[in-house]
Amino acid sequence: MNSKQINNSSQSLRYLTKWRYASSLISVVLMLLSLSVIGVKGFNWGLDFTGGVVTEILIDQHITASEIQPLMTAAYQQDVSVISASEPGRWVLRYANIPDENQRPELQQVLAPLASNLTVLNSSIVGPQVGQELVEQGGLALVVAMLCIMGYLSYRFEWRLASGALFALVHDVVFVLAFFALSQMEFNLTVLAAILAILGYSLNDSIIIADRVREQLVAKPKWNTTDINNLAVRSTFSRTMVTSGTTLLTVVALWIMGGAPLEGFSIAMFIGILTGTWSSISVGATLPEFLGLKTEHYLITPLPDTP
Repeated sequence: MNSKQINNSSQSLRYLTKWRYASSLISVVLMLLSLSVIGVKGFNWGLDFTGGVVTEILIDQHITASEIQPLMTAAYQQDVSVISASEPGRWVLRYANIPDENQRPELQQVLAPLASNLTVLNSSIVGPQVGQELVEQGGLALVVAMLCIMGYLSYRFEWRLASGALFALVHDVVFVLAFFALSQMEFNLTVLAAILAILGYSLNDSIIIADRVREQLVAKPKWNTTDINNLAVRSTFSRTMVTSGTTLLTVVALWIMGGAPLEGFSIAMFIGILTGTWSSISVGATLPEFLGLKTEHYLITPLPDTP
């Protein structure tokens, strides 16, 4: 390698250092703002958590959800979710329970302007007690997942590298939760499933970069930690972009083709993949550096003191 190539490489590493530090600062600020949004706005809990009525109907095949929903919303004085079922003309209606039978309009009367041959296939009520249990079980699932990840990272890496990967995970989940709090989109079980999937996806990116950092710390004991981190990020950048790009294409296809039932899941995954890629490169690699990660932490025999 000639002197010009060495100079260009050092300039590239310095530029990458500034980019990592700036992106990490932006991430921390946005994360604090996201926590504030979650605390102020809260979530628009879906019927999975709050309880409600789920009714499946069979109606003329030419009738669409955009025709059913306005009539249901006006009659029941609340947002009614209209989801296509397994066959044409079959719909699932979801809305909050109305305990007073006298105030609950009959579906045949509500949808009479559209069709007279409406059949109610089944109807069930999810009580608030069941919804509260789902909230507790969902929160417990997140906590257990995070504890298992913490245990794995502590076993796999030195605690400074593990803390970077763990912070990146929290960062990604907070961003997704903040979006749903800000937009007030329905937070249901599919969104919770997406958050659990995001944990695994983000962890994969963070572990790859952390593994490369560990390898370079052992292979280049004379290098400083900043250059090691830059080299690890640069060597995994193309792989990360290709993996994230192909996954995003799949999620976008699911978003477009999946319809309303998978909209929340697709949006959560889309945001999680973007923030997961960002955080693993920025805060995931930068935090261990600020915590004092050095070559000595991965060497069996310590380096001799330099004069």
